[in-house]
Amino acid sequence: MGAKMKKLHIPRHGRQPELLASAISLLLAVVIPGTSRADEAQLERGRYLVQISGCSDCHTPGYFLGQPDHTRFLGGSDVGFEIPGVGVFYGPNLTPDASGLGNWTADQIVAAIRTGATPEGRGLVPVMPWPNLSALSDEDAYAIAAYLQSLDPVSNEVPRPVAPGEPAPSFVMRVVPPGQ
Repeated sequence: MGAKMKKLHIPRHGRQPELLASAISLLLAVVIPGTSRADEAQLERGRYLVQISGCSDCHTPGYFLGQPDHTRFLGGSDVGFEIPGVGVFYGPNLTPDASGLGNWTADQIVAAIRTGATPEGRGLVPVMPWPNLSALSDEDAYAIAAYLQSLDPVSNEVPRPVAPGEPAPSFVMRVVPPGQ
């Protein structure tokens, strides 16, 4: 009825097929360590919470200049906020690069979100809405931390805070309380 098919002969050299299968299994374990639907759901929840919280507004370069640089998403602001009498502050890098949150644990990120203090004890600026975020559930706070730690690292040292009356190194927005 049909043409006769030749059987393809693949020579076996010792344990190569078994070694190849082991190597592939090891590679998959390294490339996708412990990935599960729960992990994916947590990252998606964290992405959602970061998005609706407006984190990219203050932490993505170019956002306040009308041209957000999505290649450096959450990599730190190039626009400072001046709070009269307090100083000028730049939204820091939230990516897992050493210039950002690269040395922070999930617990330290969650503590900063909830208490308004860095692991070194420095207070976050009043513009950061940590009092509102302090009410997040553990599940949501850790989802944000997991999402931030999953981002592509962006190497970007943002300017340090500037004392009142000192010159700022870049564009500054002034935050003035009502009635002033």
